[in-house]
Amino acid sequence: MRLETRAVHAGSGIDPGTGAVTPGIQLSVTFERDADGGYPRGFLYGRNSNPNREELERCLADLEGGEAAAAFASGTAAVMGVVQALSPGDHLIAPTDVYQGTARLLREIMMPWGVEVSFVDMTDAGAIARAVTPRTRLVWVETPSNPLLAVADIAAAARIAHDAGALCACDNTFATPVLQNPLALGADLVMHSTTKYLSGHSDVTGGAIVAKRREGFFEDVRRTQVYGGGVPSPFDCWLLRRSIRTLPYRVRAHSEHALAVATFLAGHPRVEAVHYPGLRQHPGHDVARRQMTMFGGMLSFQVRGGRDEALAVAAKVRIITRATSLGGVESLIEHRASIEQPGTKTPQNLLRLSVGLEHPDDLVEDLAQALA
Repeated sequence: MRLETRAVHAGSGIDPGTGAVTPGIQLSVTFERDADGGYPRGFLYGRNSNPNREELERCLADLEGGEAAAAFASGTAAVMGVVQALSPGDHLIAPTDVYQGTARLLREIMMPWGVEVSFVDMTDAGAIARAVTPRTRLVWVETPSNPLLAVADIAAAARIAHDAGALCACDNTFATPVLQNPLALGADLVMHSTTKYLSGHSDVTGGAIVAKRREGFFEDVRRTQVYGGGVPSPFDCWLLRRSIRTLPYRVRAHSEHALAVATFLAGHPRVEAVHYPGLRQHPGHDVARRQMTMFGGMLSFQVRGGRDEALAVAAKVRIITRATSLGGVESLIEHRASIEQPGTKTPQNLLRLSVGLEHPDDLVEDLAQALA
């Protein structure tokens, strides 16, 4: 079946008891045991499993082409579910341009715990290979990256990881399974901040890990999910599953609008640089065209000048909202360095833009007046 059909039907169906077309929300924390002590319906306790969470996990595994998925309470919790499956002394390779929450988790929690981390330019396969050590257990890829929209070759990173006896995990939040399928390109694990495009309405916080294989490393991820307790509520799972039904159409519209906005910005005299893999001049355009079907709804651009000039542009937008996060129906603009705080390597004149579902001409007009 095609992705659009799977997004509607995967993981759920008609309720056998009521005939309801829309799945119900199962809020119960605990479930009845049989007289012999068993759980024939498959549910024990809300932290272990829940019908809504299972529906969501089956859907996510189907969309990414994996055997299993684990839903978490946030994207960062999902990252934690993977890296906590490593042991002190293990080595992880991560991108230099990576979501700041991932970077802080690795630097401030996992490195003091004993996991060794090397940050490298993931657009350079040679840099990944040179970073490999005998203790390398995981190569973490984020593509397109946050906030510079750098593009890594997933297949090349996966080959390097596998040659070293390691796993390859890919943060697919920006691309979603609509535009990019890391497991088909060789990755072993896919991570999503489901808060973003999978939710699509800025009203759910969540994360997920999808695994190519149910056995092995993913079993450790599942243990972290269940025993760590960082699980989403049944209502959040229900909201996510509902939103995924429209995911293919939303993401394609986000991508079309972002290309129009990026093209406008690339020709504006007050814009120093535009970071969007859909532009031919983007250094990762050829790789993105090979491993993505479209180029996504995220872009960033640098205003000529510095921090003050960038903040002044953000202050003048009227339709676009000044706020963090991304992937919702509304367009959001953010001075990223301010969010990332001291020590950030993000240029001070950079604005990150999540292009929403407003008419692209209205967005272009809004940016034009803000840049005037």
